[in-house]
Amino acid sequence: MEPFLHALNWFEIPVSDFQRAKKFYSTVFNYEMPEVNMGPVTMGILLHNRDAQGIGGAIVHGEGYIPSKMGSKVYLNAGNNMAELLQRIEPAGGKLVVDRMSIGDMGFVAIMEDSEGNQVSLHAYN
Repeated sequence: MEPFLHALNWFEIPVSDFQRAKKFYSTVFNYEMPEVNMGPVTMGILLHNRDAQGIGGAIVHGEGYIPSKMGSKVYLNAGNNMAELLQRIEPAGGKLVVDRMSIGDMGFVAIMEDSEGNQVSLHAYN
């Protein structure tokens, strides 16, 4: 089997209070999150360039979506200024769990707890 270009096609972060989570992610990433209703679930689309085949994901509220610190580990793109993004986590209702740390040639990571109790990682190359 040939390797895929991307290991990830889409991801979903469960939330228990959609409006609170939408406000959290909109504040931390500094953009207005679009909402989409897909049958019984509500999704908040995380910023990505779909036209350039960027890989996307969403916060999702609905039956079967339960936030957890123990779930899958997702690394969101922190862009070119991770320090600025990290400063917005606590005022938005989250918690910085692991501060920005170097992972050598692969850049930097940090881990936050979002407003719903999920642990979500952040990645940046600088």
